[in-house]
Amino acid sequence: MPGIDSCLHEIMALPGARGAAIVDWTSGLALGTAGESPNGDHETTATETAELARAAAEYPAFAQDAQRAQPPVEPTAGEAKGPPVEDLIVTTRTGYHVLRFVETTFDSSVFLHLWLDRDTGNLALARLRLQQLAERLVLA
Repeated sequence: MPGIDSCLHEIMALPGARGAAIVDWTSGLALGTAGESPNGDHETTATETAELARAAAEYPAFAQDAQRAQPPVEPTAGEAKGPPVEDLIVTTRTGYHVLRFVETTFDSSVFLHLWLDRDTGNLALARLRLQQLAERLVLA
C-alpha cells in the first residue's frame, strides 16, 4: 500500500505524465506534488483543481441517477463514504487533467491530480492506474 510519496512516484512513471499532486479539495492544499505544474506553482494549481473537484462533488447535477431519485442515506459500516463522482477529465489543446477521487472509510476529501501530455500520454491507461492507486493509497 503506497503512501503519498510512493503514489506520486508511480503516477509520474506513467507515459506522458508531466505533473501530479494529491490534493485536499475542501482546503485546496496540496498534500504532495511531483513533476511540473501547469502554471508554474503547485499550490495555485492545487487550489484551482480543488474548486473544480468541489463543484463536481457537491453539485447535484453530477450525482448518479439513482442517488437523485432517492433521499440520501448514510453509508453502513464498511461502505466507502465519498463523492458521487469517480473522476474528472479536463481536455486542453496540449494535455489532459485527470482528477481521481480517493474513497476511504472516513470522510475523505482527497483526490489525485495528473497532468498528462496529450501527444505522449495514454488517457485510458492513466485512468486505470489512478483508480488502482486511489484504492491502495494510505493516508496517514
